[in-house]
Amino acid sequence: MGRGTTVGWFACKAEMSKTWKYRNAPTSSQRGPFGRSTAVGPDRHRSEARFAPSRHLGPPPGIDVRSSLFVPACPQTFPQRMKLVYLTAGAAGMYCGSCMHDNALARALAGRGVDCVLQPLYTPIRTDEISVARSQVFFGGIEIYLLQQMPWLRFIPAALRSWLNHPAILRWATRRAGSTDPAVLGDLALSMLRGEHGRQADEVRRLVDWLESDMRPDAVVLTNLLIGGMLPTLRRRLPETKIIVLLQGDDIFLDHLPEQQRAEAIRLCSDLAESVDHFVVNSRFYGEKMSALLGIPDDRWLVHPLSIDVAEMQAAPNNDASAESDSASIFRLGYLARIAPEKGLHHLVDAFIELCQRDETPGIELHVAGWLGDQNRPYIDQLVRRIEQAGLGDQFFHHGSPDLNGKIRFLRSLDLLSVPTDYEDPKGLFVLEALANGVPVVQPDHGAFGELVQSTGGGLTYPCDHPDGLTDTIDRLRSDDELRIALGRKGQSIVSERHTIDGAAQNLIDLITSLQKHQHPDLPLSPESGNPATENV
Repeated sequence: MGRGTTVGWFACKAEMSKTWKYRNAPTSSQRGPFGRSTAVGPDRHRSEARFAPSRHLGPPPGIDVRSSLFVPACPQTFPQRMKLVYLTAGAAGMYCGSCMHDNALARALAGRGVDCVLQPLYTPIRTDEISVARSQVFFGGIEIYLLQQMPWLRFIPAALRSWLNHPAILRWATRRAGSTDPAVLGDLALSMLRGEHGRQADEVRRLVDWLESDMRPDAVVLTNLLIGGMLPTLRRRLPETKIIVLLQGDDIFLDHLPEQQRAEAIRLCSDLAESVDHFVVNSRFYGEKMSALLGIPDDRWLVHPLSIDVAEMQAAPNNDASAESDSASIFRLGYLARIAPEKGLHHLVDAFIELCQRDETPGIELHVAGWLGDQNRPYIDQLVRRIEQAGLGDQFFHHGSPDLNGKIRFLRSLDLLSVPTDYEDPKGLFVLEALANGVPVVQPDHGAFGELVQSTGGGLTYPCDHPDGLTDTIDRLRSDDELRIALGRKGQSIVSERHTIDGAAQNLIDLITSLQKHQHPDLPLSPESGNPATENV
């Protein structure tokens, strides 16, 4: 969508607002016995709260800015707004990096004039900023689990089961839930991947019915392929809709399945890939890995740089406190990620203890923050005991799971951040968050970290097979203030240029537009950008 499209939308906004309040009343079929609206989903607030903010991004639900109603206020050449449904997977009660990224991307898409609806699956999403997701949940986690365990429930009318998908019920049921265990949920995962042929077929039909009758989007974006069991049905019923899938950790779930279930899940994912127009990854490493695993042709995936919303972080001054410190000051080493063994906090604890025991190392503190599930409390307790046994208990600080403002304050208090994961991370959002606050990073040279550190110039990597690689690299930056500060400043600058959420939104818009242009070569070009205009055709 060109710049003129967005400007045109705001130019028309005043005229449209005059009409919304008259067009926003429910139809007679939507009114209850007392004249109150009985509409559900995106239409449920039409009659009584016409000026209340909506979770539906863009104009109020049901108002088509492309209709002839608005032609007198908008030029005939005004390109039609792109309509996009973004399917994100809730992660129970924990902060989830993918959920937060999806939420930020949906906001950025709306800011660029896209009519974007962020639709949660399984559970409501939890983010460290205001959520723009719809409150309604499809594939409610409770219901799909019960359908898997008790298939006869599908014979109970859906209306009698609908209370299981209420957001309040889902939040209550998952308030103490940890991350899902693939080994336990393997059969459920396979059933979900089978879509209309699985035990959750009713939910597949309910979601696709909503997409077909209420939304009719130009594009549907999935946060991963594991939620894509409905894709063949969606492709059949909405053949013109473009389907884009982000790949960002699908293999981690698959690799934890028992071998027989893993092989079947990979086969099902490979079949689902045939229904996808294009895949998006955040690193070449991960694109090549998933392409080989699922048999995705090289011309059907591309790399979009990992991105974050830097607006809040740019508003505050740079963290240059370390530039003023002398050799006797406290060196603050930090960790910001979910607290779990696979994230490698134990490696950082080992390096911290080793550094503190080196005679030449002055005062050093370890600061840890991130979401902690009940199942991993014994893990962190064991690490704390090791630190205390080394006589370093007063140099260790656990900051809990901070909100956005707390996260910014936490990062700005650090001199260096490291999350030495055991697995090959396909993203590494914490790297960008640290760099956006001027804090350099030290990461293992595997997964996406090598590409990310090279792209930003904001840190150093170490070889994973070197037993002292992490400790020595941290010590190098601790001892060289000039290098450490330079890396932080360079990383901060590059993140603001190449890794912004607005850039990610434009990349996605450009991809959808190019797919539309490829299918319809006569699609007109936007005069401002030379790119195909995002029209429905």
